[in-house]
Amino acid sequence: MHDAEDTAVYGRQGFGAALSLRAPFGLLVVDFVEGFADPAVFGGGNIPAAIERTQQLLALAREQAWPVAHSRIVYADDDSDANTFCDKIPGMLTLKEHTPASAIVPSLAPRAGELVVRKNVPSAFFGTTLAPWLTHHGVRTLVVAGCVTSGCVRASVVDAMCWGFAPVVVADCVGDRAIGPHEASLFDMQQKYAEVMTLDALRAQLRR
Repeated sequence: MHDAEDTAVYGRQGFGAALSLRAPFGLLVVDFVEGFADPAVFGGGNIPAAIERTQQLLALAREQAWPVAHSRIVYADDDSDANTFCDKIPGMLTLKEHTPASAIVPSLAPRAGELVVRKNVPSAFFGTTLAPWLTHHGVRTLVVAGCVTSGCVRASVVDAMCWGFAPVVVADCVGDRAIGPHEASLFDMQQKYAEVMTLDALRAQLRR
């Protein structure tokens, strides 16, 4: 957790201004796949709770007819697209198109018309069609769920901001294998790149 002195430093320097949440909204669900749901593979921490909570967020997005995108980490079967990310985390190369660990968890399975982005780096935007797809659908505010908070979620949020979207990180719909990096990343994103709020707070914003 961050103490009042830490927060005060950011406040004095002008960080943490509020973003306007303007329609149209879209939803990005980052890497909620079987391997990250499993503590024996890449999971742990508060990821299972975030997956459960995201079921409600996904239902809300579908009720509101928001454009919805999901991301997965997928490497080529012959490892021809191996890169620095999997040099750092060699186990990532086990995530192939048809391996069970790379499949999106059934409770968040994509529906027809929802985009599934395959990536082999942290950001769901880098080298993918996500940004033009969101732009085509007119999205201005991008709501983000997924895992892990300190890795692929944070990277995707930074890139969303760079592409001109207003990111909203739903704090109880993102998870990490360790709580320290999770909390630090939420603090950092709120100060620099995004609005961070709970699902209940987001619902309240939408009602207004």
